[in-house]
Amino acid sequence: MDENGSSAPGDHYPADGALPFDVFSRQCPSRGTLEHVTGRWGSLTLGALREGSLRFNALRRRVDGVSEKMLSQTLHALERDGLVHREAQPTNPPRVDYELTPLGRQVADQLLALIQLVEGRMSEVLLARGQYDEAHADPS
Repeated sequence: MDENGSSAPGDHYPADGALPFDVFSRQCPSRGTLEHVTGRWGSLTLGALREGSLRFNALRRRVDGVSEKMLSQTLHALERDGLVHREAQPTNPPRVDYELTPLGRQVADQLLALIQLVEGRMSEVLLARGQYDEAHADPS
């Protein structure tokens, strides 16, 4: 809320601070969306689309390692959740572009902050992995 008591764009929390959804509850619909967003292909797809609109094959090249089937399933889930917009152009051959919705951009911004944090601290992660592997090595 700003100093006048108005909500900021995208601020959908009740005044009492209680969240209307609870991702920790198995029946909460937010859990499925969280899974779509934080799964390997969902987070990479959202991150790639944050760079701008992409056609399917360009997106597949950008998200190295994703299969055509998995990218298609990921895009359908993200589109259904309102995070990705699919636009088919009536051309021959057909042209389909994917871009983030305003909500998708907000989510991607948060994911990119996490991605940058992880990438920036990978030397610490690799050191920790090495120490763990050394401490848990098979003694035989």
